[in-house]
Amino acid sequence: MEQYLKHQNESFQAKQLGRVMVLAGGTSAEREISLDSGRNVLGALRDAGVDSFMVDPKDGLMPLLTETYDRVFIAMHGRGGEDGSIQGTLDLLGKPYTGSGVLASALAMNKLKAKQVWESAGVATAPYVQLSENTDWEGVVAHMQGPVMVKPAHEGSSIGMCRVSTAEELAAAYRTAAKYDNLILAEKWIPGSEFTVAILGREALPVVGVKPGRDYYDYHAKYVADDNQFLLPCGLSEAQELAVMEQALRAFQALDCDGWGRVDLIVDEAGTAWLLEVNSAPGMNRESLTPMAAEAAGFNYQNLVLAILRTTLAKSA
Repeated sequence: MEQYLKHQNESFQAKQLGRVMVLAGGTSAEREISLDSGRNVLGALRDAGVDSFMVDPKDGLMPLLTETYDRVFIAMHGRGGEDGSIQGTLDLLGKPYTGSGVLASALAMNKLKAKQVWESAGVATAPYVQLSENTDWEGVVAHMQGPVMVKPAHEGSSIGMCRVSTAEELAAAYRTAAKYDNLILAEKWIPGSEFTVAILGREALPVVGVKPGRDYYDYHAKYVADDNQFLLPCGLSEAQELAVMEQALRAFQALDCDGWGRVDLIVDEAGTAWLLEVNSAPGMNRESLTPMAAEAAGFNYQNLVLAILRTTLAKSA
């Protein structure tokens, strides 16, 4: 991590980054979470002396054309901000930005395509079935041989997700998920412990263990409940933690992700790590999992924001 911590407190830092646009908000189901991320990032940049301002694409994209800025911190989550759309726009404008490019962002946002890439790369991910109105609900339950997690393929923050065990529950969960997306997956429930691995540049930050107060880490657990436990150290042996970090990096790189992000996975009772998803623009409020992992690696929040922005310097070289 030394390469990212180096020069963080030196006086030339702010000038080196130039004028920074923070993109936050948008129109996805994660709008409010994104705005919170954006406000925190903006505050950290201004405290560090970086000339910065925030733009909410919900109000239109004209500022991308009319404002003067050198680089962009993307604090948008979900569709429109994390799926390659805004990345493509910035590519056309020739503006460097944080995080992954168009293809990697689109792959990471699409849980079905991400799984297909991981399968081809030999990265373990839970078995799944694509659902539709014509799905044989009884057949899926029998095939999976246990509970499944129903997921909209293009949503983050666990929006629209539900764990079910019966055909009737599966059909109902599909209808709920279909309110958010037209591509729905039923993923085999893997009993085990949940972990998350933040990535900065080409390195994994310390693994965070996640113990939700509910049955699983859903939207309520993430943003409403206060009974979750986050473990640092994560509770794995040193060898296990290194293996999980390596698996997370493999998953991240298989999707061609870049700059920074966060990988979520389950480690089952046999010690196998099963990939759940990659967040190419994870939450950045001060209590989020990525800042938590960064703190364990020696970054305070401001250091982390600046380090993420520094990954854009190579793009503008």
